[in-house]
Formats: sequence, structure tokens, C-alpha cells
Amino acid sequence: MPYALDEMARDIRAVLARQSVSEASTELCQIVARALTDDAFVATHLKDRPEGGHPREVLYEDPDLGFCICGHVYEGAAESGPHDHGSSWAIYGQADGETEMTDWTIVEEGSGDTPARVTPAKRYTLRRGDAYFYDVGDVHSPRREQSTRLVRVEGANLDHVKRSLIEAL
Repeated sequence: MPYALDEMARDIRAVLARQSVSEASTELCQIVARALTDDAFVATHLKDRPEGGHPREVLYEDPDLGFCICGHVYEGAAESGPHDHGSSWAIYGQADGETEMTDWTIVEEGSGDTPARVTPAKRYTLRRGDAYFYDVGDVHSPRREQSTRLVRVEGANLDHVKRSLIEAL
């Protein structure tokens, strides 16, 4: 039976109502992984974007807990610099293609206009069905060599969250 977006939102809401996100990260990743491997879910919510369209689409925003389920459809190769999600956590889920992720270690704290300085700590590849939790303050960067489709669950809508300044050494 296909996994519906409202069902996914209900499952996430139920988990977050009984546990902190850090305690529930494994269970939340399992919920996201279920959607990633559901062909109907992917076809419905991760459609090609119009040329020049934004790759990120908020599919659901919870009115009480504030978390968002977002669909990301990226065309072609790209690499992002190290970043965090400010005061929010996030779960990246790979629905199609592969994304090489790098986790970074902060070696110099930043403040104000001075960026934090980071060095790479770990590299791994997300493939279809993989979901990975990034807690508040975790620094990471994605790189892809081809088009990809992702589901990302954000603890808060990142359109409204200030992110830290971060610089790779």
C-alpha cells in the first residue's frame, strides 16, 4: 500500500509528541526511509521542476510542532559548502541518485561576522532508501555528480532560520 504524505506527517508527529528528536532520530529516519522507497510517494512528491524553478518544495509544514517535509529535485552535478541548519535539526533522505556527504568538525568557533572554521571528519554516500539525521549544530556538505531526488525533514522551516557562517580550512 502506498505511503501517503499525510500518513508520513502523522507518523512523525506521533514520534515527536512522545520523545525528543535526538532520542527519536533512528525511528524518524525509518519513517523517512519508508517514503524514499515508495515509488508512488516519489512519483507524486518529487516531480521534475520547471526550468529555473526552485529545487526545494515544502510539501507539509506542521502547524503545531513546526517541522517541515520538503521535496528536493536537483538537476545535474553540484557541490555545497559546509553548513549547518542553525537552530534546527534535519533528516536527509535519498530517493533517487546518490549524494556524497561530508561531516565536518568545528575546530574554531565563530561569532558575529567571524565564521566557524571546520575540517572534514567523515565521508559517506547516501543511496536510495538511506536517511541520515543531522542534529542542531551538525555541520555537513552534500556533493552530487548527477541529478538527485531527496526528501528532507526539517525541524523548522529553514526559510526562516538563520544559519551560522562556516568556512572550510
